Amino acid sequence: MLGTIVNTCTICIGSLIGSLVKKGIKEKYQNVLFTAMGLAATALGINAVVSHMPDSRYPVLFIASLAIGGVAGTFLDLDGKFQRLTARFSNGKLGEGLATGVLLYCIGTLSILGPVMSALYGDNTYLFTNATLDLVTSTVLASTYGIGMLLAAPILFCWQGMFYLLARFVCTAFFTGDLLNDLITELSIVGGVLIASSGLGILKIKDCKTLNLLPSLLLPVLFFCYIFLRKNA
Repeated sequence: MLGTIVNTCTICIGSLIGSLVKKGIKEKYQNVLFTAMGLAATALGINAVVSHMPDSRYPVLFIASLAIGGVAGTFLDLDGKFQRLTARFSNGKLGEGLATGVLLYCIGTLSILGPVMSALYGDNTYLFTNATLDLVTSTVLASTYGIGMLLAAPILFCWQGMFYLLARFVCTAFFTGDLLNDLITELSIVGGVLIASSGLGILKIKDCKTLNLLPSLLLPVLFFCYIFLRKNA
C-alpha cells in the first residue's frame, strides 16, 4: 500500500499548494487554468481510448457499458445529488471540480494497474509515476476550485485500496493472465470516455453529466465475472 499512500499524500500537498496560490491569481488567469484543465482532460480521455481500443477484444462492450450505466446513473440522479451536496459547501463549482479530479486521479492505466502490480509483484513504479502526475494535476485543479479538492484524496485512497485488496486476495484466485489484462483494458476505455466528457463540460461545450455515467465502470467488471463463471461452469 506504500504507493497508494504516497499517491494520496501528493494529492493533499498539491491541493494545499493550489489553494494557496489561488489567492494571488487574478480571475483572467484562473479562467486560463480552467480552460487548460478542460483541454487536458479531453486530451487525456481521448488518449486513453485510442491507446487501449486496439487491444480490446470486446469493442462493443464500452458502448453497452456507457448506455446501460448512463441510464442507471440518470435513474439514480447521481449528478443531481452530488451537485446538491457540494453546493452546501461551495459556490457550486466544487462538484464539477471534484468530478473531474476523481476521474483524472482514479481512472487510467496507472491508477488501476498500479495497485494491482503493487499487490501482485510489490512493484510501486506505476503508482509513484501516477503520484507525480497527480501532484501537478491537483495543484492546478485546486488553484481553480479551491481547498475542497482535498476531498478527492480519500476517494483515491479507497479506489486504489480496493484494487489492491482485490488483486491481493481475489484476482490471484480468479482474474489472472489475459482475463485481468482484458478487464483493465475495458475499464481504461470506458474511463477514457468519462474523462473526455468531463473535459467537454469544463470547456462549456457539452454538459454530459459525467457523474451519471459512473455506473458504466461497473459493467465491464460484471461482464468479466460472467466470462469467468462461464469458463469454470
